[in-house]
Amino acid sequence: MRESMLERRLVREVERIGGLAPKWVSPGNRGVPDRIVILPGGRTVYVEMKAPGKPLEPLQAKWARTLRKMGHQVYKIDSDADIDQFIAEVSSN
Repeated sequence: MRESMLERRLVREVERIGGLAPKWVSPGNRGVPDRIVILPGGRTVYVEMKAPGKPLEPLQAKWARTLRKMGHQVYKIDSDADIDQFIAEVSSN
């Protein structure tokens, strides 16, 4: 499955639970996560989408570490199973 197909599914599933998943574009800041997921209840998490089996690039991993150190949740999603797990986790909190 292609990354773009997974990304479209993630957006649909987030919207299904009442959230938004806009694309994050930050000029001059390469490696930021692909999506900012805005959830009901004032919760925001970050998602990096990857093609199945692909690892994070070094700048993406650096951004993930930086955000986590600041107390944010960052997810790497590269499969339908990851999307299902993500939705289950963010729906239960």
